[in-house]
Amino acid sequence: MWIVVMFDLPVVEKAERKAATVFRNALLDMGFEMAQFSVYMRFCNSQAQIDTYCTMVEKCLPAGGKVNILQFTDKQYERIITFNGKSKQAANKSPDQFNLF
Repeated sequence: MWIVVMFDLPVVEKAERKAATVFRNALLDMGFEMAQFSVYMRFCNSQAQIDTYCTMVEKCLPAGGKVNILQFTDKQYERIITFNGKSKQAANKSPDQFNLF
């Protein structure tokens, strides 16, 4: 499963810019990767892990702005179509999962 955090935060005032930077850094500290400037994503092994990260994100939300958290499966992730300029990028590959038993 994948979790995606998308946000639009106010950055007019100096305090708002600082709050937005603190929020972005918190996402990075939690293991999220930046997909785009205000879009961060992370692979999770289970729904319980997604719920944990949603709670962690909620605890570090800034006062203003809008934050959306999406979750989707590996198959849906593989179907993402990405363009860099006008050139289409190769399809995304889900990370390898390990079998413990």
